Amino acid sequence: MAKNLAKDAGKDAIKELGWWKAHRFLILRRLCQLAIIGLFMVGPTWGILEGNLSSSMLFGVIPLSDPLLVMQTLATGHWPEVNALIGVAIVVVFYALIAPRAFCAWVCPLNMVTDLAAWMRRKLNLKASYKWSPKLRYWLIPVILLGSAVSGSLLWAWIDPVASLHRGLVFGMGAGWILILLVFLLDLVLVEHGWCGHLCPLGATYGVIGRKSVIRIKATHREACTKCMDCYNVCPEPDVLRQPLKQGDRRVMSQDCISCGRCIDVCAEKVLEFTASSKQDHS
Repeated sequence: MAKNLAKDAGKDAIKELGWWKAHRFLILRRLCQLAIIGLFMVGPTWGILEGNLSSSMLFGVIPLSDPLLVMQTLATGHWPEVNALIGVAIVVVFYALIAPRAFCAWVCPLNMVTDLAAWMRRKLNLKASYKWSPKLRYWLIPVILLGSAVSGSLLWAWIDPVASLHRGLVFGMGAGWILILLVFLLDLVLVEHGWCGHLCPLGATYGVIGRKSVIRIKATHREACTKCMDCYNVCPEPDVLRQPLKQGDRRVMSQDCISCGRCIDVCAEKVLEFTASSKQDHS
């Protein structure tokens, strides 16, 4: 089968599987992201989820803390409060078990912005872009921690577009729109998947946390692959699909996978699926 155009990714799946199955994980992710934003917005009234993505309280008793923020706090030489330490432990254990970078695809509000930029990039057939190393985001983590240690402040908290967008949606957007626009333009014009795939240190942090997580995408029926490239075209981290679709372990074991399930949605041949198997499958 010939390669499909990037702008046509998913059309075969809609024809073969129907619109819902060709979009189900995308829709479920949007509902999850919007539900979390909604819970934060009504937090003071309902008391279910109060605070923000950096530090929050679930049901008034369960603290949740941003791992990168807690690491910055430690780097400044300050010891976080007990609730912050308990909160980061809960978050780390949860995301270490569930799926690699699940936060990025199912919780992070900025994902909606970067997904829109990627969709427009495909539809407009924008191919020219700068090439950045995906390892850049991992190098940013020690740079941020060093900067926090030297400055004595939570350096990344001042310029974090994820936190800016979330605070803006919940409490009202100020100049934070500028950061969001810059991320959108970066992904649309300069670097394909520039933010999530190359720059975001929070995503890199969750990648490290979830590198041994249980739930994985698996090329269960890779023999049926027609090499149409639809999964590659929609995946924000396309390199993670290369090995499972060719040979060796059928599971996507890369910590860079964001577990969005979009590759599953657009595959008309149903090659890929989510699995909770911890066993290697080289068959």
